[in-house]
Amino acid sequence: MTQPQDLTWLLANLVNQVPHTRSALLLSTDAIPRFYYGLERDDADRLASLASPLCSLVQEVGKCFGGGHGMRQANAELGDGSILAITAASAGSILAVLADSTVNAGVLSYEMQQLGRKVPSSLATPSRRSPAEESRPV
Repeated sequence: MTQPQDLTWLLANLVNQVPHTRSALLLSTDAIPRFYYGLERDDADRLASLASPLCSLVQEVGKCFGGGHGMRQANAELGDGSILAITAASAGSILAVLADSTVNAGVLSYEMQQLGRKVPSSLATPSRRSPAEESRPV
């Protein structure tokens, strides 16, 4: 199995191309930070541990209330007006971005979707269950 290339440059491009964007994190769905830009390692770990369950929560709301499976994007306005935007990247990965309150949310959303298409599926976290286990009810 080959190691995926370092995708930090994609995150740096996003942060540098969208004015008022502070940081970006690409993480696995099980909250493992894979690549990050504009964050210290501890902050990347902390944001990953918070973004992953938020993504799961949004997906579950979609399933329960007719929004379908998956998630396009979730946005939260923080107390100081700054923005947390989370989107599914490739299968098994999540993109989380922090931006100032003055960011153009439409541009940020578009650029996050474009970046998500560039993330290779090799970043997906493999299932921890065997195929036989996955077919059995929990």
